[in-house]
Amino acid sequence: MIHVPRSVTAAAAVLALAAGVPGLAHAQPGDRIPPASPRHATPAQYPASPGVPAPSGDDNEDRLPKGWRFDGSGAERHLVWQAPERVPMGDARVEFYAGDRLLGVPESTGDQRTFRLRLNGAGIGSPSGLQAQAGGRRLDEGAKPVPAPSRIAPPPASSAPLPANRVDPGVPGEYRTVSGEYTLPSVRVPGFPEPVEMRATVVGPAGAPGKRPLALFLHGRHATCYSGDEVDGNWPCTGGQKPIPSYRGYLHDQKLLASQGYVTVSISANGINGQDDIPDGGAQARSSLVRRHLGHWADWAAGQGSPPAAVRATAPVDPSRVLLVGHSRGGEGVNRAALDSLSPPPADQDGAPGPARWNIRGTVLIGPTIFGQNPVPDVPSMTILPGCDGDVSDLQGQLFADGTRGVSRGTALHSAVYVVGANHNFFNTEWTPGQAAAPASDDFYSDGSRPDPVCAPGKETRLKAKQQQKAGSTYIAAAAGLFVGGDDRVRPLLDGSGRRAPSANPARVLTHAVGGNRTPAFVPSTSLDVSGSGRLCAQVDNRASRACLSPRTKGSSPHFATWVTSPEPGRHAVAMHWTQSGATTKVRPKKPVSLAGSTSLALRVIVPPNSTGTRLDIAATDASGHRSALGEVRVDGLPGTEMTSSYWGREVRVPLAAAARAGLDLTRVTSLELTPRTRSGRAWLVDAWGWRPGTPDAGTAGLARVDIGRLEVKEGDSGVREYRVPVRVSGHGSGKIRLFVTDPVTQKTTSRVLTVRPGGDPVEVPVTVRGNKRYGPDESHEVLAKAVSGAVVGSYNGGVTVRNDDAMPKVTVQPVADRVTEGKPLKWRVSLSAAADVAIEGVFDIRPVRGGGKELSTKDVDKRWLKEVFDRSPNPQRPLSKVSDSAYMTATVQAGERGVVVSVPTVKDRVREPKETLRLRFFTYDQSWNPRWGPTLTGTVRDPS
Repeated sequence: MIHVPRSVTAAAAVLALAAGVPGLAHAQPGDRIPPASPRHATPAQYPASPGVPAPSGDDNEDRLPKGWRFDGSGAERHLVWQAPERVPMGDARVEFYAGDRLLGVPESTGDQRTFRLRLNGAGIGSPSGLQAQAGGRRLDEGAKPVPAPSRIAPPPASSAPLPANRVDPGVPGEYRTVSGEYTLPSVRVPGFPEPVEMRATVVGPAGAPGKRPLALFLHGRHATCYSGDEVDGNWPCTGGQKPIPSYRGYLHDQKLLASQGYVTVSISANGINGQDDIPDGGAQARSSLVRRHLGHWADWAAGQGSPPAAVRATAPVDPSRVLLVGHSRGGEGVNRAALDSLSPPPADQDGAPGPARWNIRGTVLIGPTIFGQNPVPDVPSMTILPGCDGDVSDLQGQLFADGTRGVSRGTALHSAVYVVGANHNFFNTEWTPGQAAAPASDDFYSDGSRPDPVCAPGKETRLKAKQQQKAGSTYIAAAAGLFVGGDDRVRPLLDGSGRRAPSANPARVLTHAVGGNRTPAFVPSTSLDVSGSGRLCAQVDNRASRACLSPRTKGSSPHFATWVTSPEPGRHAVAMHWTQSGATTKVRPKKPVSLAGSTSLALRVIVPPNSTGTRLDIAATDASGHRSALGEVRVDGLPGTEMTSSYWGREVRVPLAAAARAGLDLTRVTSLELTPRTRSGRAWLVDAWGWRPGTPDAGTAGLARVDIGRLEVKEGDSGVREYRVPVRVSGHGSGKIRLFVTDPVTQKTTSRVLTVRPGGDPVEVPVTVRGNKRYGPDESHEVLAKAVSGAVVGSYNGGVTVRNDDAMPKVTVQPVADRVTEGKPLKWRVSLSAAADVAIEGVFDIRPVRGGGKELSTKDVDKRWLKEVFDRSPNPQRPLSKVSDSAYMTATVQAGERGVVVSVPTVKDRVREPKETLRLRFFTYDQSWNPRWGPTLTGTVRDPS
């Protein structure tokens, strides 16, 4: 899993400019390259070019941070980041940003340090703003030292433990357990070149009567193969390597459930992890794998086929009672599997057979990703948020709860379970040092000289591995008991009622929820009017004046986890800031809301981490103007530092019965007031609901399903063509989605809400393509979708990719001044046979002079040029070919141009010496990224006569 620090010291690199001469090409050092394909190459196979401006006209005076470079030429231009150390496979994907704008998701190379993003001619803005992030955590950090982790505020006093729940799901059940494994023939998954294994470990009850519920576990994205102390992400494993048995990492959870009467199966997904560098991160493939296994279990339950010995050894299963448990990307995978079981995906995207012959009663999501941010609204879920998660560190899994609001009927309970001090890896024993067969690590990075006060191993708030695993088992069993077993006695452990399970001790576990027996009351949106000491704020916005959290905030909020676009419409909260007690915030919806039938008003309120004693008086007013005080709540912050996502909503409740008896009309509530009783502070209202106990049947609403496809077309030689983004609508009923469209030239994203229905009017997303005969970049018109109401979204990203169909111009180089006297520049012209729509790059490899001649040295060229090009000084004097480990100059012909001159400025000295020579080997790249070698060039410098 990823365990790179959030802040890695990096000095600014030098932008290589041919200084002082207008119109000269850029030049910079680089690595020597043999002709090789870049996809599986090591970094040394690419010429490093730190600081070359992107071909779209970015500011040439900016400086690229250390570790960043541009590689390649023309349509194959790539932005490359090389990490200071290996970035092991993890569930959070590495993303490139320019400031707060997402540039894209790069491909990783086999060295686990180098990440490459194809630019397709797009600009990056200011190169100095480049960032590499994973899970909201910055991997590269700018030109400043790593700050010592510190608490955001003084630590809170130890909180009293919550009251114990009347039933404890962590207590083993009455059944003896049996276990075994099965291996079935590997399967093909659409879009994956290599087959995916069908391997699993089974743990079930012995002697349990009748058919038993089934719990299926899916692990996340981890390294796939190991040999000794080395791991990698290849598939299949080769050269004596063994597959990493990640699927065996949940045996502790399986044994607890099996003792309670559940048949459990944990499946292997290494074949997906080794091939999931695709736009959806492998979510659809994981869904297909899950449903293939479920298909076999349904067959065996129906008496079809011959079940493996491990299946025959345990009790028969009831496919109508299935719980899915997914860790990391496995969480997003089982969410998609639940969606695909209710509403089948397009056949060409799927690999699973036929309609579902099972019923998913609930999902458990452990530190999950949710790249698509489209949770299934009608399947109950419990999301475990590890407070010290160093992989999916933005805790984006919070959106499995928040993202369901208003989408469907809202009767499915969606619980968020925050485990203080838990990391990402240790829920799986095969990812835990001392328990794993393969090399394993703690995903939370903590500098030994500056240990994090909350999450460093050994701190009071940090859980040990077995403590974390016990807590995880207990809450998985709680979800099974509620979602599958229908035992409402365990609900208070999951729904924010403030109860604890003694089996999870000493873990501090906090919960809140949406859905279930809640009635929406005050859910922040543009329809709310906010006055007083509060304001309506945007959860995702790059404008500080509108954002809920300032960009300067230390730490982050799981509720505000970003998506692809910023700002992102439709996501709001209420921000409160007061400097005196009694500064009321009033929230008024456009129409009165009903709290009839509710026993309490449940509010989710965020306060700053480590803060204590924030007190708020809660009051409501009805349509007749009657105002009633509902009560006071106290909210304490979670333990946190700038390295954690601890701005998390605590659920607090105030009763409604007394207010109703005092005359408050609960059927027509027009406003909510929050009045602080502390001298100063900050708080954020996530939402407020009418609440009553109980767990209603989630049911299944008939929802429209939307899948965004991708169309690939050629640009053509002339004319204008219009294409339509393939948008498929299936399912039932009518719903609304928000559609996001990104322009490939401006990189601006626009959005609109539209209504969709199966068989209705097609979703029109037109794309205009203009043909020409000039070589240029591919253009990608990106389209994304999110469900708003009455709909679900499967494949959330697609669009139209316009492929360049013109050949790269021929690149030639000729001398302009290759025999000069000291003090004059050597010059060569790089020319194109035709102008192109993107920049074309030629590379000059400085080679040693042959035959005993004297080579141009570092003291024979302008020292400013030497510093800017190679970040070197003239001393000690050495040949230019030895100025660094490898020496390159790059000549870039800008889009629309036919040529450029590259110059090497020499200096005049008073030393009598023989002629000096500069020897260059010229090459360019072809469209397959292979070097196309050109002539060897020679420049000669003589003393003045």
